[in-house]
Amino acid sequence: MQAILFDVFGTVVDWRSSLIAQFQALSAELGRELPAETLTDQWRGHYAPSMDQVRSGALPWTVLDDLHRASLVALLAQHGISLDDAMVDRITRFWHRLEPWPDTVDGLRRLQERFVIGTLTNGNLALMVDVKRHAGLPWDVLFCADLFQHYKPDPQVYLGACRLLGLPPQKVMLCAAHNYDLHAARALGLRTAFVPRPKEYGPGQRKDLAAEADWDVVADDLVDLDRKLRDAASA
Repeated sequence: MQAILFDVFGTVVDWRSSLIAQFQALSAELGRELPAETLTDQWRGHYAPSMDQVRSGALPWTVLDDLHRASLVALLAQHGISLDDAMVDRITRFWHRLEPWPDTVDGLRRLQERFVIGTLTNGNLALMVDVKRHAGLPWDVLFCADLFQHYKPDPQVYLGACRLLGLPPQKVMLCAAHNYDLHAARALGLRTAFVPRPKEYGPGQRKDLAAEADWDVVADDLVDLDRKLRDAASA
């Protein structure tokens, strides 16, 4: 194995806590209460359906930033919150400032000592560049949906990344906190690593609490992933 690619939202960064904190800070700035947790959870709830519209052809190719903005506009209207276009743009960019999980940066740096590491994400390149810089993520490469004009779990994303790396799928591992992502990767020949993030969706999380298949590696976090891969290599 020569490369490990990572899902980003939820696996590498804590999108929910990050968005809630930014909504709360904006509430204090505006002097008006915004329902931070509700907006965050409902906004994320639009994530998969909006990409499905692109995947089905109901929408032309649209990058995630623009899907996020359209979802936000709908949510603000639903809640009777009136904000100007500049503020809507600013809130949309909350996704560009996401905090890493506590183990993320250390784990990635350890893994980078032996593997090429990069993203394999539904985020667009401009979004991922900002997340990388904000969170201090030491990626070697950014594979983003707009590079392939497809969203995961479309096979073009996984196989396109392997092709651009010049590696067969069996030399590439996908690390994700989401079982659906790993199922799609395994079906195409990639190796798989599951890292649970039981707090990704907050206290009410009901899915992806544990591995749902015999993934190649199941690790507690990214530091543990590095440890288990080193142990396997020396066995």
